[in-house]
Amino acid sequence: MRAPSQTIANARRLRRSLSPPEARLWSRLRERAPGTPVFRRQHPIGPYVLDFYCAKARLAVEVDGMSHDVAHRPQRDAQKDAWLRERSITVLRVPAIDVIRRIDEVADGIVRLAMDLSGTAPSTVLRTVPLPRLAGEDGAG
Repeated sequence: MRAPSQTIANARRLRRSLSPPEARLWSRLRERAPGTPVFRRQHPIGPYVLDFYCAKARLAVEVDGMSHDVAHRPQRDAQKDAWLRERSITVLRVPAIDVIRRIDEVADGIVRLAMDLSGTAPSTVLRTVPLPRLAGEDGAG
């Protein structure tokens, strides 16, 4: 799905200024072993820029810092999640503090979820590492 040129320009700008949790997660996701999913950072799609995206798994990963809890941000995040779900894209929201405190668990869980969604790993393997909640589960979102 092609994004508008303004969204593409915004994604390029965001790639140069990742937040510390995003940079930390990106360093883990891009160090991939053979056969593991490919992720893109600050990926433009439609009117949005996704923190991370795995096209094969149709998985969007959003790292949510404290700003996602204030003002109109929760509503905007919910609209973004709904827009993505309408296009059969799974959204996984990860609190930034989890990325900082539990980078290994978070990164491994994301890779396993992408493998499960893309059909490259049995779901029993996926469940060996606890995952952050998917958008819309039990108040996450």
